[in-house]
Amino acid sequence: MTAEQIAAGRRLGVALRAARAERGLVEVALAAGISPETLRKIESGRLPAPAFGTVVCLSRALDVPVSDLADAWLTSPAIRQAS
Repeated sequence: MTAEQIAAGRRLGVALRAARAERGLVEVALAAGISPETLRKIESGRLPAPAFGTVVCLSRALDVPVSDLADAWLTSPAIRQAS
């Protein structure tokens, strides 16, 4: 992964943590059908490019449009050009 993609993953993690707010990590992970460890890795940026299906399930569990999560990932112009 490039440095830009890693930074994008970190931005996605920040967006997910903000959307999760007061909800517990385990609660959101189970609602999305993923393991708490997977959500922990995504939120911490250790899994910077989660599968599309995972992002869709998280968006539903958090009631956040997928496009908002995509925008968080695509904030960098270098990432937009590579996509």
